[in-house]
Amino acid sequence: MSENSPHLPAVLVIDDELQIRRLLRVTLEGNGYRVFEAPTGKEGLIEAAQRRPDAIIIDLGLPDMDGVEVLKRLREWSQAPVLVLSVREGEDDKVSALDNGADDFVIKPFSTAELLARLRVVRRRATPLEENVLFRAGKLEVDLSSRQVLMQGKEIKMTPTEYSLLRMLARNAGKVVTHRQILKEVWGPNYGEQTHYLRVYIGRLREKLEEDPTRPEVLVTEPGVGYRLLPAS
Repeated sequence: MSENSPHLPAVLVIDDELQIRRLLRVTLEGNGYRVFEAPTGKEGLIEAAQRRPDAIIIDLGLPDMDGVEVLKRLREWSQAPVLVLSVREGEDDKVSALDNGADDFVIKPFSTAELLARLRVVRRRATPLEENVLFRAGKLEVDLSSRQVLMQGKEIKMTPTEYSLLRMLARNAGKVVTHRQILKEVWGPNYGEQTHYLRVYIGRLREKLEEDPTRPEVLVTEPGVGYRLLPAS
């Protein structure tokens, strides 16, 4: 039924568990998506190339190849948002998936409500920057076109490094960005392991952006992985 509604956004599910694919099909079709399925990594890559889905949900534990390898191959030619769905809970697994092109990571077993919310966020984030130059969260407003940061309508002064860090997080709003990704983009390729720089500047940003920096609600930590800037819901 869903495949015959071309005006609906398409989601490709790459997972070898038939029960998971059935659950996701029912959930996604019930919320306005078309659904395509693939039980292996190889078939998933073929489906992705043929269908050009609006988003991809992928399991890491595929029978023929690791999901991270599928991610690497996808990112050679596709920028479709990818949501990883996996039983793997380790920080290394999350970091590896995110560093290799995943937009978010959900642990099995999962809440369908949470999965749908994460899917909405990664799809919003896929909007080209030119169409999404204004970031809002609570009393914070970041205008990427004018490089202006406002809190309760008043401009917040920032150093170039603080703004570069905030800009990267705002461009990836809703997505977990790993320590290594941030350090390489903001400080350069030789700083991928210098996490102490990042901790210092995240602290400075929170002092300027959070009502209570000790209990952040906008710039949140993903323990052992990285940070996420939460957009207005």
